[in-house]
Amino acid sequence: MELLLKKHFGYDKFRPLQLDIINRVLQKKDSLVLMPTGGGKSICYQIPAIQLEGLTIVVSPLISLMKDQVDNLKANGIKAEFINSTLSYSEIEEIKERIKQNDVKILYVAPERLALEKFKRFLLTLNISLIAIDEAHCISEWGHDFRKDYGNLKLFKTLFPETPIIALTATATLKVREDILKQLALVNPQTFISSFDRENLNIIVTEKKKTFNKILGLVKKHQGEPTIIYCFSRKDTMKVAKQLREGGFNALPYHAGLSSELRQKNQDLFIKDEVNIIVATIAFGMGIDKPDVRLVIHHTFSKSLEGYYQEIGRAGRDGLSSDCVLFYSRGDIIKHKFFLKNIYNPLMKSTALNKLNRMMSFCESSLCRRKSILEYLGESYSGNNCNGCDICKGGLGIKVVSGVSEVVSKGRTVSKKIVVSGVDTGLFQKLRALRLKIARRKNCPPYIVFGDVSLREMVSYLPKNNAEFLQIKGVGHNKLSDYGEAFLDVINDHTTESEKVNIKTDYHKRIEQIQETSPNAYASWGVDDDDRLRRLFELSVSVDEIARILKRQPGAIRSRLRKFGLE
Repeated sequence: MELLLKKHFGYDKFRPLQLDIINRVLQKKDSLVLMPTGGGKSICYQIPAIQLEGLTIVVSPLISLMKDQVDNLKANGIKAEFINSTLSYSEIEEIKERIKQNDVKILYVAPERLALEKFKRFLLTLNISLIAIDEAHCISEWGHDFRKDYGNLKLFKTLFPETPIIALTATATLKVREDILKQLALVNPQTFISSFDRENLNIIVTEKKKTFNKILGLVKKHQGEPTIIYCFSRKDTMKVAKQLREGGFNALPYHAGLSSELRQKNQDLFIKDEVNIIVATIAFGMGIDKPDVRLVIHHTFSKSLEGYYQEIGRAGRDGLSSDCVLFYSRGDIIKHKFFLKNIYNPLMKSTALNKLNRMMSFCESSLCRRKSILEYLGESYSGNNCNGCDICKGGLGIKVVSGVSEVVSKGRTVSKKIVVSGVDTGLFQKLRALRLKIARRKNCPPYIVFGDVSLREMVSYLPKNNAEFLQIKGVGHNKLSDYGEAFLDVINDHTTESEKVNIKTDYHKRIEQIQETSPNAYASWGVDDDDRLRRLFELSVSVDEIARILKRQPGAIRSRLRKFGLE
């Protein structure tokens, strides 16, 4: 298995639980997988898909997510396709034909397509070896992203009773987990629960006061880094995006009021690093598979704690340090409660209100943010200080006085600039530029070429040849073949330039050291200097003493004497 992992994905070893889950799937048994965003869920069905003879069906909720996944798989040498509404009839038929010819290993589809009788009949003609349900919490009415179309998925067990199903989600309470198992009718399923602790996320809750000035400070500290700003309303989204553009930042809005074409365009520009700030409603979250988001800001607090966890989960999916800042005010509860009035089911309304109150308690609590989130998700946290939230780093949280929220802190710095610690930032930027150039040519997101983690390892280890390049995390055989030569050229050229600079720098440092004791060293010889040299020599003054008197190096004195035939 490790060989497949290295060959296709460039990793030397599996993360915790991944191999256990893969083996479960290969035994053709059902599973429910709970892993945090960025925890490696996709590997759990992609590796078995390569191993198994037939076709793997992956149900994914969003078109953009499908495309990114397929692009990434193709970049890693895996035959994958998607079928959705963006394709023409002829394109869909062409893919179907390739599937029949066993030329596709993984097929991504939206849940809505399973409602089509023609598509169901097509599936029944295939050898389907595995069914993967991504974002499985969408099937539960108790989840934060309930999708009615996910109700179609219960048909899988009826149509393909012998085919294993793996359901995957990044967040699910106990009630949601139970609902997933029930709705999908999984047979003797095993539940795998990874730790939901995202240690690389710095979680900060702060007062919603002079908010835009604070946002400006945050985006300045994260200058040029991918940033998501979540707003409550379309109006807020447009306002904040406009203010940021007026402040000189490259920011675009995203909300349901924009045309589908404009939403897709803005999202693509963000995904492809053409725009680094997206200001959006929460509808934006689930469709983002971008691993290098370094800052997530909540302009208004989320309506549930699991929703909040899902949203901040868009930050730092590559494991690198990232900041999550939430602006809190009790005044915002009025906005949330207004929409609760539109829920006519009493039980669902009560559930939504309870979730909202729990989110408020989280914001106003003086307990560790990480501990609060993990315990809500059913995971205990034994640590005394997470060192990754405003509370544990010296803050006292939000204190509510007479309905007005204020921050009580001890000078906590809200954010820190992400830097490439201990490595050559010049080379890092050159590699980023090359990555962007290749991505533009291939019309794909830059992270599909290589993620930031891979680039940082390249900068740290400076691979000189294909064998060394293959040792970089995220470099598989396919990417070595496609991109290795170009990246190695940049690394080797930069290394050569750096060596020249270092030699020159060392030379100048040596000169400076010599001139500290011999100020006239390397200075031109004048007529007066030569006359003094001759007189001192005729007086039988030693070379070392002459050097001291003339403030030059002994070697320079000997060289000059030889020139005059005096030594």
